[in-house]
This record gives sequence, structure tokens and C-alpha cells, in this order.
Amino acid sequence: MKKIKNILIVLFVCFTLVSFGQSMGPSDPGGDPSSGGGDPIGGGAPIGGGTFILLGLAGIYVGKKIYNLNKEELEE
Repeated sequence: MKKIKNILIVLFVCFTLVSFGQSMGPSDPGGDPSSGGGDPIGGGAPIGGGTFILLGLAGIYVGKKIYNLNKEELEE
């Protein structure tokens, strides 16, 4: 149990160090403010990749839960 705890602490520290944001100020959003055009609020950042990652992790979680339920039913 102590080994798992140590691994989790190391992973937490590594992910924390990697996830620091940029130290620069906000970038120019582009477009001409007088024309009303340009990028939408948020800069038009794509969210597709994050959505697929989230759906994949949710699928793995549900699959594990179903596997454990079936395993318990077979043992009884």
C-alpha cells in the first residue's frame, strides 16, 4: 500500500509541474474590434480532443464496473 501511495505522490507532483500555464499576458484576439467580426470569445479553441478523451475514460470506467459486477455474480 505504501508503494502505491508513493507512486501516486510522484505522479501528482509530475503532473502539477507540467500543468503550469504560460507566464505571458493574454494574446491579441485578432480581428478588427470596430467591425464586430473576428474570433468568438475564448479564441475559437477546439474542444473535440478533450471530449474524446473524456468519453474514452468514461467508457473504461463503465467497462470496469460492468466487469466487476459480472465477476461478483459468477462467484456467488
